[in-house]
Amino acid sequence: MRYWLTPAADADRDAKIADVCAVYRTAPERRQIGQRTVSTDEMTGVQALERLAPDLPPRPGQVARREFEYKRHGTCSFIINFDVATGQVFSPSSGPTRTEADFVAHVRRTVESDATASQWHFVVDNLDIHRSESLVRYVAALANCTDDLGVKYVRGVLRSKASRAAFLSDSTHPVVFHYTPKHASWLNQVEVRRTQNSSFVSS
Repeated sequence: MRYWLTPAADADRDAKIADVCAVYRTAPERRQIGQRTVSTDEMTGVQALERLAPDLPPRPGQVARREFEYKRHGTCSFIINFDVATGQVFSPSSGPTRTEADFVAHVRRTVESDATASQWHFVVDNLDIHRSESLVRYVAALANCTDDLGVKYVRGVLRSKASRAAFLSDSTHPVVFHYTPKHASWLNQVEVRRTQNSSFVSS
């Protein structure tokens, strides 16, 4: 059996692809003026396994060996940052959940990891936690925005996912989000890297 997927309709697909590619292409130049470009994605349901015996290292003519039996300690969720300009993974987050609060805490910790950065650009997918009310409020506070943000599902910036995403994509803010089109994981560099090599090295 092979899986297949009917592409989701996205009227802004081409514009989003152009935006994400542009932010990747200009990342080195923006790094020179103090801006950071980060591709961010989550890894959920990662099993926390403890091997019952230590690995045996490789020897000439023999590969490394790992004990088959293990003790399971539940699962973990990770949020990974890939610095587009340097190629480094940095400031990863881990915990038992992947909630709106978890993502805002991750973004806050990432931003606080480099006080010299004048602007942050995050490339993310369309997960609801990437355009949440608390994320809007965090970015608004950083931008010293005193405007009424409205009420979620009722009015203003907070009214809908689209209005929140538009606010979070504002290029004048100190933290700017760039959204990949639906079903376009291949545009997320951290996800591509994860697929190619599951062993991330944290800087």
